[in-house]
Amino acid sequence: MPRALLPIFLIVLVDILGMTLILPLLPFYAEHFGASPAVVGMLGATFAACQLVSGPVLGQLSDRFGRRRMLLVSQAGTFAGFLLLARAETLWLVFLARVIDGATAGNLSIAQAYITDVTPPHQRARAFGVIGVSFGLGFLLGPAVSGWLAQHDPRWPVYAAAALSATSILATATLLREPATHAAGDEAEAPAAPGGTRIGMLEWSRYAAYLRRPSLGPMLALFLCFALSFSLFSSGFALFAERRFRTAAGLPYGVREVGYVLAYTGFLGIFLQGGLVGRAVKRWGEHPVVGVGFALMSAGYLLLAPAATHRELLVAATVGGVGMSLVRAPLTAMITAVCARDEQGLVLGLTQSMTSLAQIAGPLTAGAIIEDGRLRTWAVAAALPGLLALPIWRSVRGGRVTA
Repeated sequence: MPRALLPIFLIVLVDILGMTLILPLLPFYAEHFGASPAVVGMLGATFAACQLVSGPVLGQLSDRFGRRRMLLVSQAGTFAGFLLLARAETLWLVFLARVIDGATAGNLSIAQAYITDVTPPHQRARAFGVIGVSFGLGFLLGPAVSGWLAQHDPRWPVYAAAALSATSILATATLLREPATHAAGDEAEAPAAPGGTRIGMLEWSRYAAYLRRPSLGPMLALFLCFALSFSLFSSGFALFAERRFRTAAGLPYGVREVGYVLAYTGFLGIFLQGGLVGRAVKRWGEHPVVGVGFALMSAGYLLLAPAATHRELLVAATVGGVGMSLVRAPLTAMITAVCARDEQGLVLGLTQSMTSLAQIAGPLTAGAIIEDGRLRTWAVAAALPGLLALPIWRSVRGGRVTA
């Protein structure tokens, strides 16, 4: 890893660890304050909605005032949100904490833009790998640590997330340097393609041109299917597991059990991304790997519908986790391959906006279904976008759409 990227890698890793500490806890935390599954879904959607609105603004401010300065602002908002969440005594304060965090949740977008600033074009694909490694480690360690801490006190994971956020602020303030402005010659030779530049909320018509492209539109539809399927799963799994599975002591699944299952899927991601996915793409190509990934992801979620034992849950989590790992990176590579270099930032920003939209729709849908007690329906709903993606996938061949 280039030395210039080491600080941003550490900062992103600490940020993601803080985020994943909250992931298995939040549904149970909200239920402690009397939230129903539908309200838990609204809580998840609230964060994503605030992020969808604020993401373009924070990105534009970082262009104007500097990456480091706006990253500090974003991290300070996350820290404040975690502290308020830890001290909350009522449900509306839990919502307010997530609003504050969501409204300032530009950490990853700004970090991606920073990576673009400090790396030449031919090294950017490899440089963005630091984000993927950070996610893998975060999803392995965060949920497991959260499950362990929550056994002692449900607020401990939140305080741990706040402490990590404070550490991230300190690292940004002391280790990160503001990237130098590109020289005019460099700009002319290779226009910067920010890693996730977002168009403002009132400029969505600019995205329509990308969605209408015959080579790009179907791939973006595939990405939306992936994001929606994963959102339905991740936002509903804790509530589903709490109502479906029991521990050896006969108690419903809690933060510990859900955290360990999510940590296991994080381990699968690290194991596969460590080289197996790359070798599979090299041998068979991105298109076949993505198709297999969608099929496995959908199969894993469908296997949750009848699952009633720990072994059946482990099988479903394995199949679904492998599928998710096979889809994201190859599909992103397919999307960027059909874009000009100076368009990649906006297209990646579009995929981030699609992810935010999926993270609004997914929790609302999952919460409503589980509140009605339709656990099997939730599992089928999580699998449905992946199944719908398969006909679209069949029409895509090497960046072209067949009749």
